[in-house]
Amino acid sequence: MPFMNVVRRHLFYPLWAWKNGHGRLQFLKQYSALQFSGREELESRQLKMLKEMLSHAYRNCPYYRKVFAEAGFEPADLRDFSDMRRLPLLSKQQIQENRDALVADGFYKESLIKFKTGGSTGTSLEVLCNGEGLEKGVGVALMCFGWAGWKIGEPMGRVWGNPPIPSNWKENIRDRLVEPIIWLDTMSLNDAAADSFARAWERQGPTLLHGHAHSLFMLAEHLARKGIRHIKPKGIVSTSMMLVPSERVFIEEVFGTKVTNLYGCEEVGLIACECEKHEGMHLNILNLFVEFIRDDGSPADQEEEGDIVVTSLVNFGMPIIRYRIEDRGIPASEPCSCGRGFPLMKEMTGRVADFLMKADGTLVAGISLIERTLTKIPGIRQMQIVQESLDGLVVNVVANQCYTGDSEAALLNELKGVFGLEAKVRINIVSTIKQERSGKYRFSICRINQHSQPLGLSRAPI
Repeated sequence: MPFMNVVRRHLFYPLWAWKNGHGRLQFLKQYSALQFSGREELESRQLKMLKEMLSHAYRNCPYYRKVFAEAGFEPADLRDFSDMRRLPLLSKQQIQENRDALVADGFYKESLIKFKTGGSTGTSLEVLCNGEGLEKGVGVALMCFGWAGWKIGEPMGRVWGNPPIPSNWKENIRDRLVEPIIWLDTMSLNDAAADSFARAWERQGPTLLHGHAHSLFMLAEHLARKGIRHIKPKGIVSTSMMLVPSERVFIEEVFGTKVTNLYGCEEVGLIACECEKHEGMHLNILNLFVEFIRDDGSPADQEEEGDIVVTSLVNFGMPIIRYRIEDRGIPASEPCSCGRGFPLMKEMTGRVADFLMKADGTLVAGISLIERTLTKIPGIRQMQIVQESLDGLVVNVVANQCYTGDSEAALLNELKGVFGLEAKVRINIVSTIKQERSGKYRFSICRINQHSQPLGLSRAPI
């Protein structure tokens, strides 16, 4: 173990956290001790925190006083988790329209930390959080990075859009002595940038590779093509977008280690993460209350896909209660063999905005359709489906040397088999799939307003 890693872990990082009033190490220690507690103990703690949050929101937030009154609900009514269903869901639009009324009395907006979503689902959003809530979120994230094999003080390689490169001497000192990170900017992900990243990796020896799922795949492709084999991290953390199973396999083959899939969002932080067993994603019930609901608002059963709804238990500055994230997931029926008491999400199946729609209103999981197509039809390196109307699809294809007229015919056949023979499918051969402004990639984009459709639509299992 390099000497500097030990010095950073036990000296520089704790001093830096203390100087800045950060409680993340305290919370990391607390959460690490709790993680192997029994499910019943953890849920008892979670219910207590939920009652505290509801009471706080009712007393201090104009928005929730109004919403609770309209629902005929008082925090004292909460006896178990099922009582949460008496409260309405919180949407992105409602956060936008009621931001000031969501900020709790006693907190000044200027003193709260701002988090902004990029608007990839069509809605740009700003959420505020108090400092202690943020530090609790960091504490959980540090614990989960530990599941991937990384320890505080060890250098990290990040594949990220618009990275925060140090711009002054203070930031440079922090980067070297506290949190050494080498960056590969996904907004400039080309051969020269990837080669530079590989050289920096060889010099600094990071132990963790962290980044957007598809960007990690693209880096793996570059390294495999050029025969670069020295990037062998102890762990890989994939986040920010859907991890396609075939891309996961390739990433693990190239880097020689398992991918730890992490799921979260700017609004509430880390929601779920795989552990070293990779049997599903542990839900972050230390900081959140997570629900899976059907289209009619009733709770989804175990092993049944539902909309993900989250309540923050730590953001007292701007309480987020029963927030519909616009993602879909499947709660698992079995616990993980690791022995941790957190419940599992079997998988995150996609964002609502990434479900495509058939003419009869049935929704199709775009990421699953693309995965099936990639493995079935030769010659397609990457693809993106954009649905402009019920009968109109644009398919952007990055082809390799195996792509032929037969490949194109098979692709048309596949899509018409799902969306109907009348579907108008236009295939564009492109050199690359364009990124979002954040540096993320989207492979399934539906521009039809799904929320105008009646509830009770079925999701196709593809």
